[in-house]
Amino acid sequence: MVFYAYHGVHDHEKKFGSKFEIDIEMKLSISKSSISDRLDDTIDYDKIYSMIESCVFNKKFNLIETLAGTINKKIMTSFRQIESIKVRVRKPHAPIKGIIDTVEVELGNDRSDYE
Repeated sequence: MVFYAYHGVHDHEKKFGSKFEIDIEMKLSISKSSISDRLDDTIDYDKIYSMIESCVFNKKFNLIETLAGTINKKIMTSFRQIESIKVRVRKPHAPIKGIIDTVEVELGNDRSDYE
């Protein structure tokens, strides 16, 4: 997923914004949906996208770590069938004194972290 949002430590990042890329990996049983072909038997990816979009746009974060944690918690507490999750947030062209392609964080949790 790619969003143009207003996160960062510096005032100019919050004012002018930049591109953010987000990847999600979820582990869950799909044995029922692989047979039934019914959306009710699996995760609705449109709902996942909407949750992530609301996390990205409803608050300005200083750190991409906090954005990743917010997305992680929102998804894991909303979808009990997810066994584990990995959230990656990338910020291409972050304002760092040096030549870089992107800055990225990855946060992973298991269901046991939310029980």
